[in-house]
Amino acid sequence: MTGTCDKRPQRERQQGDMPGSGALVEELRPVYPARVSGSAGCETWNVDFSPDGSRFAWSMGYGVVKVFDWPAPGDSNEKTLKCEDTVWGLAFGPRPPNWASAGRQARAKVPEKKEQKLLLATGLHNGTIKVWGASGGDLLFDLKGHQSLVRDLEFTPNGTLTLVSGSRDKTLRVWDLAKKGKNPQVLAGHGGWVVGCSVSPDSSMVASVCSSDNKVYLWSLRSYTFIRNLNKDDKRQVMTSCDFSLDGAVLAVGSYNSAGWSLDLWDPYTSQHLAFLQDCKSSDLIRSLRFSPDGLYLAFITDQSALRVWEFGQKTFALDAHTVTNELCCTFHPQGGIIATGTRDGCIKFWRIPRVVPTLSHICRTVVRFSVSTHQVEALPIPKKLVKFLTYKDLLTLFITNCLHLTCQEHLFWHL
Repeated sequence: MTGTCDKRPQRERQQGDMPGSGALVEELRPVYPARVSGSAGCETWNVDFSPDGSRFAWSMGYGVVKVFDWPAPGDSNEKTLKCEDTVWGLAFGPRPPNWASAGRQARAKVPEKKEQKLLLATGLHNGTIKVWGASGGDLLFDLKGHQSLVRDLEFTPNGTLTLVSGSRDKTLRVWDLAKKGKNPQVLAGHGGWVVGCSVSPDSSMVASVCSSDNKVYLWSLRSYTFIRNLNKDDKRQVMTSCDFSLDGAVLAVGSYNSAGWSLDLWDPYTSQHLAFLQDCKSSDLIRSLRFSPDGLYLAFITDQSALRVWEFGQKTFALDAHTVTNELCCTFHPQGGIIATGTRDGCIKFWRIPRVVPTLSHICRTVVRFSVSTHQVEALPIPKKLVKFLTYKDLLTLFITNCLHLTCQEHLFWHL
């Protein structure tokens, strides 16, 4: 079965936007036969931009993935990938080093690698990972080994063909696609289904979160061994997603319990719980969260139809769109300014968010923290105020009980 996409008129796409909340700039809907439209299997569980932002992959339901040029969907370069099973995770690769690590490699005079072919990995319900040529839409090979559905995929951000996959079989697997995934490293020991994973910007570790578990798992990608758990005392807390900041010094984790959703910020080096953002609305959870490429924003999708974008360290949301419905996933464009979201009924939406020029202090902290751990910063002979800033402990000074754009039933709490 092959789906097509329907581009709705611009005027209709922008109806319902809240003033100052950001603009819905585009929405694409899949078109399927009436007998299957809206049934289980139509969900868009994942979307992704290519590392240079020129291509976009859309898991549009029923085992179909569309890959097209951004921002020109529906052109002659569109490819349809028939995966023959529900697609839960997808990721473009290889991912080049970010600007901090690229600068470090340049100083070390690491020779440049030849340009590699852009790949797209798709994780399926049957546990298979299919690896495609993203430009031609050709199936290159399958990766087999997971015993249950593959929920999340991520290439390491170091320019290599290393792919990390998380599965409901309670394992992470690390694949070398240069060797077509032969003899992957298996990271086992999770207490539940692996529902999300994130690789640190220096590719030294991977974080994973599980269903029915209140722990975050940190694993070494150098020795393929377990490092430590991050966990709160609340045994009712269930983790749903995670993502590293641009410099790797902060790990954001989305979770929920009977009281509502919670967004926790951790120091992965020391296991210190830095801060949390919490909503007291019951029966709500965070489905997906992502840091922006410049590290200035943290976007997350909640179950009660809200896309929120928080400017890191600020007291208000940069975007608080309550007009979204059935959203399941979100991701930033590599150059920022645009967020793509996928919905339960197979749609994708593109949102424009405010652009902010990074401050010099933000840039300096990011560059320093990419190369220097928390323990190393604390040992430096520098003023305590500067140590506090570099280790993100300045977040502990924030405390809010209310925020703009929230209803009277919703509150933000910062952990002190």
